[in-house]
Amino acid sequence: MSTSGTSSSPTAPSVPTDFIREIVEGDLASGKHHSVVTRFPPEPNGYLHIGHAKSITLNFGIAAQYGGRCHLRFDDTNPAKEDVEYVDSIQEDVRWLGFDWGEHRYFASDYFDQLHQFAVQLIKSGLAYVDDLSPEQIREFRGTPTEPGRPSPFRDRSVAENLDLFERMRKGEFDEGACVLRTKIDMASPNFNLRDPAIYRIKKASHHRTGDKWCIYPMYDFAHSLSDMIEGITHSICTLEFEDHRPLYDWYLDVLKTPSHPQQVEFARLGLTYTVMSKRLLLQLVREGIVSGWDDPRMPTLSGMRRRGYTPQSIRRFCELIGVSKANSVVDFSLLEHCVREDLNARSQRVMAVLRPLKVVITNYPEGQVEEFEAENNPEDPAAGTRKVPFSREIFIEQDDFAENPPPKYFRLSPGKEIRLKHAYYIRCDEVVKDAAGRVTELRCSYDPQSRGGSTPDGRKVLGTSHWVSAPHALDAEVRLYDHLFGVPDPGAADDFKTVLNPGSLEVLDGCKLEPGLAGAVPGSRFQFLRQGYFCTDAGSTGSHPVFNRTVGLKDTWAKIARK
Repeated sequence: MSTSGTSSSPTAPSVPTDFIREIVEGDLASGKHHSVVTRFPPEPNGYLHIGHAKSITLNFGIAAQYGGRCHLRFDDTNPAKEDVEYVDSIQEDVRWLGFDWGEHRYFASDYFDQLHQFAVQLIKSGLAYVDDLSPEQIREFRGTPTEPGRPSPFRDRSVAENLDLFERMRKGEFDEGACVLRTKIDMASPNFNLRDPAIYRIKKASHHRTGDKWCIYPMYDFAHSLSDMIEGITHSICTLEFEDHRPLYDWYLDVLKTPSHPQQVEFARLGLTYTVMSKRLLLQLVREGIVSGWDDPRMPTLSGMRRRGYTPQSIRRFCELIGVSKANSVVDFSLLEHCVREDLNARSQRVMAVLRPLKVVITNYPEGQVEEFEAENNPEDPAAGTRKVPFSREIFIEQDDFAENPPPKYFRLSPGKEIRLKHAYYIRCDEVVKDAAGRVTELRCSYDPQSRGGSTPDGRKVLGTSHWVSAPHALDAEVRLYDHLFGVPDPGAADDFKTVLNPGSLEVLDGCKLEPGLAGAVPGSRFQFLRQGYFCTDAGSTGSHPVFNRTVGLKDTWAKIARK
């Protein structure tokens, strides 16, 4: 795991510094640039995931740190895979993370006319040609890592012929795959990206913005470098797999003698255990119904994490901690969980929720009587205040908080033993009620009226404390317990990633009993269920059917690792 530019402590604040910022600072100091302009350029063919968050926080963060600006530019050059739904979701996710592009929202399709003119300019310069080889033949002619490629038999077509053929491509006279426009660079180059790469292909699909105006579309490398130039980008920050593409990025700008020349800088993309971040695999999960959608809380998408209860602050903190480096690495998922747990601990209201209820009747408590106990909302935040919690003769506790035959050192409720009810009284188990199958269905207990508040005149202490909910006042709710979608740390290494799905990634509990104050919880509200974990009101929750999603448990494995 890379932690370049961060403190060794996972909780210590730090000022981001890394090799990219050093480049930016050097360029500003030397006068090469007087301001910084970066961009985040997603393709609208899927929802953003946690890996994109690293790029978003880096590009927008650098721009903000050095008083510049960051553009949001959609790389919409493949109409067969793109959709307005993805454009909308990407904008929502970037804003949710806390960033804004202001007036600087662009699309590669904004530049289709200019890109077409650049292609024509390359043809006129003798640096581009229309190739009739099939895709399979083009791959064959490109050679191997140890053998140079062979020139296409169409490589030496005249400028006039290439101009005519390219115009006919634009008019839709040829079928998809019949031909492409390639640049004439070096078929013997050790860098495959320079072996006459294609810059235009035929795609007869309606575009979400330009409709049917075009049936030829620019390839990514061509569109990307020139779009950066058109927008005046100073630092084109991208992930490490584009390092070998940088000579091509520069070649387009050099041979076209563009008025500015952005600098491409590469950093290592985010790898995360128990996760796949390939858009192809994520789309497969959605299309095959393995998950409920792009915003399924088990997905690594930002919309899924938002629905699960992750906060933008925790994700930005995670991106700060993992830092920026040149070396590919895999980050343990527990660090991401640590960040959200740390953030939620500071901001979440504490409530009592019984997920697997066991009824308790307090036989010596007056029938019909209801008391209210004062409960603090967040011990980490005194300003959060307190709330009233109702208490009555019948309550629910967790099934796991009772054992008829307890093991040694068991401090919960058992026959003849006492526990403390959080905020309330001591109770002792006097009788166990079972059904015909021998299952415990009810406990009959007695309470000590003098133990209100957790102490007694005789000074006796009990070691066990249980949370509870008053039965007549309880809110019935559905609770969804989420875990890793995959059961192994590296699901991408499996021959078929579906074979390593975690069958326990979702457990749905019906009939959970919650404090009545949760009845009005709006979707997106976050809580700590005492002794259970952090939970979020689901996006589909309603007043008649409240639903809560577990964001993360209370156990912090990363903090233990960091202390070692």
